[in-house]
Amino acid sequence: QVQLVESGGGLVQAGGSLRLSCAASGTIFNIKGLAWYRQGPGKQRELVAAITSGGSTNYADSVKGRFTISRDNDKNTVYLQMNSLKPEDTAVYYCSAIKAAGNYWGQGTQVTVSS
Repeated sequence: QVQLVESGGGLVQAGGSLRLSCAASGTIFNIKGLAWYRQGPGKQRELVAAITSGGSTNYADSVKGRFTISRDNDKNTVYLQMNSLKPEDTAVYYCSAIKAAGNYWGQGTQVTVSS
């Protein structure tokens, strides 16, 4: 089992920045990657950014150049730095740990961007 606890969400004006954190605990030795997903009002959950155990990253086109995913292996924590936020970035953001058997999910953190 993997436990994931997100933090760092909140209310920010358009153009502002937030940094999300996700601390992982439990059986984490065989995690293949970590990712951030989001689900906006009335929308399906979508992948925002992911980072593999080797450090490779990929991003949704909508956030490229604005968001940066990173990880601190010593702290078992993954981060999502979000800059130049837009109202359309408003969503619940979920951290996910990817294993061969499937994904584990955090409880989510709300990000609201006002125009």
